[in-house]
Order: sequence, then structure tokens, then C-alpha cells
Amino acid sequence: MTALTAGRALNFAALAALAVAGCSSLVEIPIETPIQAKLDISAFSRVLVAGFVAGGSDAVDANLETVRLLRSQLRSKSSLRVIDADPMPLLELAKEEAPASVPAPEPAPTPASAPEQAGTPDTSEIKNEKDLESYEHLFANVDFWKRIGEEFQNPLIVTGTVLFAPQQRSQFVQREQEVYDAFGRRSVVPVRTFMERKGFILAQKFIFIDGRSGATITSEQFREERLYNQNQNTPALSSYFELMDAVVPKFLNILSTQKVRGTRVLLE
Repeated sequence: MTALTAGRALNFAALAALAVAGCSSLVEIPIETPIQAKLDISAFSRVLVAGFVAGGSDAVDANLETVRLLRSQLRSKSSLRVIDADPMPLLELAKEEAPASVPAPEPAPTPASAPEQAGTPDTSEIKNEKDLESYEHLFANVDFWKRIGEEFQNPLIVTGTVLFAPQQRSQFVQREQEVYDAFGRRSVVPVRTFMERKGFILAQKFIFIDGRSGATITSEQFREERLYNQNQNTPALSSYFELMDAVVPKFLNILSTQKVRGTRVLLE
């Protein structure tokens, strides 16, 4: 580098430093980045969130809660008109429509002392994601879904499977611990502890069906998990909604363009 070049570089650095020093503040500017929808829904004006084959935990009616939540989100964040209808009991319908060569799994035995709950779907036979595979035939039944489509004026149909199930695992957890040195000075250090944690998993498969033909357009799968410390008593329904908070934006992005909000820092 020549002396002239070096001098110019120093002058530029000095000017930059003065410019920064002259700035009165840092300003955060909100920005939005659009993410294009994965599915072209221009052929549809209506959407029917029909219902789901659900199981895992009897503490939450995952079929009913998922239908309610998705309809609510679609009303506010989609251009499609949401059809109001009772959620379909797909677990029972799947058994009725099961082909002879693929029998539905036998329900788990119920203790004689356990009271029978009327009106509550029996999800005891579905404990994991593999159990849901026995019901996949329902979504391939083109005639069935075409009949549903004709009944509701040929909408886009949203259906699929939902597993909301308890989860338990032992793992290392990092926590902060106060320590004091020989002079009584306090500090906080990270400590790794092996402990048992309990929570829930939410495994969902969303299937999008053309109500005009009954054929499947596409499907998407999502899986979320939340684990809590043993001394943290988190109700099942609260955990379900916490897990759905992570799923809903992904679901909406399948059907409509979403905006991701962020900030950009500018010198003023």
C-alpha cells in the first residue's frame, strides 16, 4: 500500500467514525418478508376442515380442538370461506370403511370398573404414529370424499390424522446455580443435571382433498414435542395449544402467502 493510499484509507476511517459518532440513536425499522403459499387454491372459494382421525391422550379431544383452531385461523388469515359443520367422527367412519383385508386394530381392553363415557370418542387403540397407519385407507377413498364434496358445494377439504400423546424421557438439562468463592463473592454458573422430564408430542398429517373429484391434492406432516420438569404441572390442553402455536404458521403457509415480521437496525 502506498503512502497516498494509506492516507486515503485513514481519512475514510476517520470520516466513518465521525459519522457514527454524530448519530443520535439507533432506530429499529419493522420489515415484512412474504413467504409464498405451497398450494395453489385459486380454484376454490370455500374450505371444509372436515375432521381428523385422532388419538393418543383421552385428556384432549384432538379431533375437535384441531378443527376448531384451524377454522378460527383460516377465518382471519385466509381468503377462503370457512364452512361451519360438525367435525366428522373419522375414527368411527374409518372402521366402517375399512377393507376386509385391512382390519382396524382391536381396541385396548377396558377395566370392568372403568365407567363408560358417552359421546367421547374411544382413542385408546391409538397410542403412537404407527397405529394411525391402519386408518390411511379412508383418505384414499375417492368416492367417499367426492360425496362429502358434493354435500358442501365442492370445497377444498382439509383432513388427516392427529396424535397428541404423553411423552417421557430422561435427559441432561442445563440450569443456573449460585456459587460463592472463599471471599464470599457470588457468581452464577451453568450446571448440567440428568433428570426425568414429562410432556407431550403432537404428530399431525394434514391431507388436502379436492372436493370436486375426491382425489388427494397433497399432504404435509409436522411433529412437535414439549417436555417439562417433573415439578412443573402443565395441563394437557395447555400443552396442546402450546404445540399448535408452532404448527399453525406452517399449516397456514400451505394455503396462503404469509408474512414473516422482523426488524432492521438503522443509524440515525
